[in-house]
Amino acid sequence: MGKPSLLIIISSPPYNGSDAAWNSLRLAKTAAAHDDKVRVFLINEGTDIGRQGLQPPENFFNLTEMLAETVAAGVEVQYCKTCIDRCGVGEGEMIQGIAPGSMAILHEWIMTSDKVVTF
Repeated sequence: MGKPSLLIIISSPPYNGSDAAWNSLRLAKTAAAHDDKVRVFLINEGTDIGRQGLQPPENFFNLTEMLAETVAAGVEVQYCKTCIDRCGVGEGEMIQGIAPGSMAILHEWIMTSDKVVTF
């Protein structure tokens, strides 16, 4: 039997008064530490977490750094390319280690994951 697989879909924007984005990255890192196969898909306003230079408000965790740490822990991360295009953020502005994705990829990831959670 293979490793359990978890897909985390992040659509919540960073620093909007909710801890959803922060908790999603905490879960991704925890699952990766338990040797689960973890993938993260950033969609809608959640794509902002992957932007270079995103500065957290004072006394907040740096979600972009947390995302980079998640990638370094072996988590595959993709972002909705259409959402980036719609928001006017170019691929060059995203952090290293994450890749553009699509609805086709998101669909495949959903269908091939043991568990899917959204934040």
